[in-house]
Amino acid sequence: MDPILVKIFATALALSEVMTQPKAVKTHFDPVADQAAVVQILRDGCAHMRHAFDIESINLDELITTALDDPKAVGANAEVFHGINFADLNTAYHQFCKNEPIDKPVVDLGKVVDFFNDAAADLPDPTQLKGKKLPAMSEVLDGAGHHFADVFQPGNRRVWVALSDVPDVVQKAFIAAEDQHFYQHHGIDEHGIIRAFIGNLANPGRPQGGSTITQQVVKNLLVGDDVTYQRKIREMIVASRLENTMSKNDILQLYLNTAYLGRGSWGIEMAARSYFGKSAKDLTVAEGAMLAGLLKGPSYYNPDRHPDRARERLTYVLDRMKDDGYITAEQKDQALASPPKPIAFAPPHRDSGFQFVDFLGREAKADGVDSLTADSYTVHSTINAELQRQTEAALQEGLAKYEISMGRMQFRGPEANIADAVQKLNGANNNGANNKDGGKPAWQQALLAVHLPLYDVHWTPAVVLSKGGRRGEGAIEVGLPDGRVAPLTTYTTQIRRALSPYDVIYVNVIEGKARTFRTRKGENETSNALPPARAEIRVRPNVQGAALVLQNKTGRILAMTGSFSYPLSQLNRTWQTERQPGSAIKPVTYLTALQKGLQPNTLVPDDPITLPPIDDNSGIIANGSEREEDYWSPRNAGYYSGGVFTLRRGLENSVNLVTAHLLDGGIDADPEKSLDDICATAVAAKIYPDCVRYYPFILGAQPVRMIDLAAFYAAIANEGMRPQPHAIDSIESNGHVVYEYPKVPLFPMIGAADRASFYQLKTMLQGVVARGTARAIASLSPYVAGKTGTTEDSVDGWFVGFTNDVTVAVWVGYDNGNGKKRSLGGVDGARVALPIFQPIINDVWADDIAPKAPLAGPSPEAQRQLVDLPIDYYSGTPERGGGRGAFIEHFRIGPDGRIADTQYHMLSREEADLRGEDTGEGPNGEYGYSYGYGSPYQGRSYYGNGGWQVAPPQPPPPQPFARGLFGNWGNPFYQARPQQQPQQQAPPPSARGFYTPWSSNPAYQ
Repeated sequence: MDPILVKIFATALALSEVMTQPKAVKTHFDPVADQAAVVQILRDGCAHMRHAFDIESINLDELITTALDDPKAVGANAEVFHGINFADLNTAYHQFCKNEPIDKPVVDLGKVVDFFNDAAADLPDPTQLKGKKLPAMSEVLDGAGHHFADVFQPGNRRVWVALSDVPDVVQKAFIAAEDQHFYQHHGIDEHGIIRAFIGNLANPGRPQGGSTITQQVVKNLLVGDDVTYQRKIREMIVASRLENTMSKNDILQLYLNTAYLGRGSWGIEMAARSYFGKSAKDLTVAEGAMLAGLLKGPSYYNPDRHPDRARERLTYVLDRMKDDGYITAEQKDQALASPPKPIAFAPPHRDSGFQFVDFLGREAKADGVDSLTADSYTVHSTINAELQRQTEAALQEGLAKYEISMGRMQFRGPEANIADAVQKLNGANNNGANNKDGGKPAWQQALLAVHLPLYDVHWTPAVVLSKGGRRGEGAIEVGLPDGRVAPLTTYTTQIRRALSPYDVIYVNVIEGKARTFRTRKGENETSNALPPARAEIRVRPNVQGAALVLQNKTGRILAMTGSFSYPLSQLNRTWQTERQPGSAIKPVTYLTALQKGLQPNTLVPDDPITLPPIDDNSGIIANGSEREEDYWSPRNAGYYSGGVFTLRRGLENSVNLVTAHLLDGGIDADPEKSLDDICATAVAAKIYPDCVRYYPFILGAQPVRMIDLAAFYAAIANEGMRPQPHAIDSIESNGHVVYEYPKVPLFPMIGAADRASFYQLKTMLQGVVARGTARAIASLSPYVAGKTGTTEDSVDGWFVGFTNDVTVAVWVGYDNGNGKKRSLGGVDGARVALPIFQPIINDVWADDIAPKAPLAGPSPEAQRQLVDLPIDYYSGTPERGGGRGAFIEHFRIGPDGRIADTQYHMLSREEADLRGEDTGEGPNGEYGYSYGYGSPYQGRSYYGNGGWQVAPPQPPPPQPFARGLFGNWGNPFYQARPQQQPQQQAPPPSARGFYTPWSSNPAYQ
């Protein structure tokens, strides 16, 4: 038996069952014992179909005879009938439909039953569609309320709409176009099957289908759309069962929300918006009829590319609606007289924020919305769309420039080649084709049309037009999208040789100045022509990076980029990975020290230090079996040591040994207890859920998430109020708010330190920018504070900086997924991260996201605990009267109302004098201070009266007066506070006391 006949009659068996016994469809037969029953079912089905033929007044016998005599005359050679032997089909027709005896049957019922049983096994349960709401599209708005992104699953770009919101006449348009007997049949429409069969015989053109709306719902949602007889069998049986499960209106609602209608739109609501810019509830008769007409073939009847076909299909649907009594002849004529005009189609396009949108889904789940594609939500996000794009561009450019500067740029080939497209366009133009592109050269047209794989890279695509002279000695020229031609800088001979004509590459365009010329009258005028430009090649880097911008007071995420390019890596390194922070974690140690009572001028030795192993209660230390390698002996980055640093200078210059010495007598006399205090601060700041208890922790050995580290720095800007980073302001569904972030979030104070300590730390981090490891951006020091970070062997490079309003965190490094730690090549965080941070913060100011304002002075709460005094910047020694070289420092006032003197807490004056003679070279080519000598340094600090400025000379202060404000240092604000009530006499001065009066120095009396 011909295999095709097996499939046809197995399908006929399923069709016969659903037509004659729709509520008792059997899905398994015995190939031998049930043959008689199968024959009867087939005959019953054929009789049912012949009755339908009689209704349709169609002579099927005559059609089959004609097909046998001359197949081409009836279109029997059409693709839909490919493989069918019409002679065998005619024999079977006489056997089962005319009940005639056949000497040599062509149908092997055993094989038919086997094929049917296999196809009908394990059918999906149609009850799962009852009350089902399909995946939908959610709209993401940016922080300004403008559209930013659509979130949907592939093949599900829809906005769910209830049937009651679709005008009745529009519903009828879809029924008339696709399923005239929808409200009469039971899942299968024999009239439609006959009509499609006859139509395919009579018309060799586009094949017609006979599927009902119910069948199409089943195909789309349950059984798939593969073109096989098995699928058709399953579809018919499940469609019949679905009619027993759901009402007609429920099935129609599913259908209207399921159908694909072109322009990337699934469902009538999305299609109404895409084609006509309105909701489905506002569609007119003509608009509904045009959308219904697209069901037959959204591409074939596309009104943008095939307006004639679309109008023909519109006429057909309107005719059907009139014939079925849904509209009047007058309504039809009116619709055709002024057919609907679809709005211009702008394909959804977004080139930024992909990792941020992924983050939204994670956060929405935490906020009680399991999936943003479960319903049509409106998500009010925190993103600033322009800053997001600028942040991505800054990261991409920074990573590329790092590799260029280090000689690590690797060119692996062009992004595309458009030689074929250029050739076709040139051929079309030479053949007299109309040039619809305003005279643009072929290379420019092809460049504008090319789709590059890295759709979120913000460099400029360019096409290679020439490679210079024959020997390659001339400049390579590239064409830019705006039509200009520019010389190309390739950096290496290898890249130059690898380029070919019409290669598409990325470039950074360096704009030239617009040309000016003199008129005959001697006046200068600027040319209207585009200014000249030059291009620098840009290559996909191997190094990775991440950047995050937080709003300090609210924790709103204004920008987030977790990789060089989303198509290359979806891993979001701002929150999905942990990296060692290096020195970027040091502010935690210094904050702990300040809270313990040390002052910014506390002197700390920069000597080698070795700390014994930490007792982990394992008994190792008690048994005296500790090993030499268990001891911790940190070193400075450049292996230098010696001299003395103030606490401020130790942080500003990121001196490892100074930081380590704070464990031993700075925070606590017991190094282990000091470490525990530092860990407690880190946990309280939510940088870590817990600390790994080992000394290298204070130098950044424990990996951290960028988002947690950034929140800590934002807390420093807020004097201890840690914001909760978040990306969602609110989520709405059908106009109702289902989630809203508190409009006035009550962020708790980080309990490990008070406002005064946080403010002191803030001024020290400002010094990092003004004078320390981040001094490459010293011009920003009045407005920015922050800290660089570099891990051992330069594996990671960081900078986290903040203004009054925002915090920007930047990380650069290699993923090192192979277990090897690839170094950045000996460069530090300042070299790799600052060049990315600077354009981002400049964009924050340029976009008016935050004002470019000097860092704020202390809050009233902090002011009450602080006083400003002039000191020598290097030695920390108070300067009586203050001179031009004086630096204004911010000191904590002790419980007794006096300044806590901790300058010599960690070493005596005598030790300081001796150490001052040992001027060990510091990390920035400077030295530990030489005690006893004045500093030529012109101090820069905050003045409440005049912002950031150099300290001016002032006369000696008048009589003491109690004021703890931040005015000009020559004012009496800087004197110790007189006690309002009798106090106990202060203890004698002691060089190691935290809160003793500074009676040994007359500047503090």
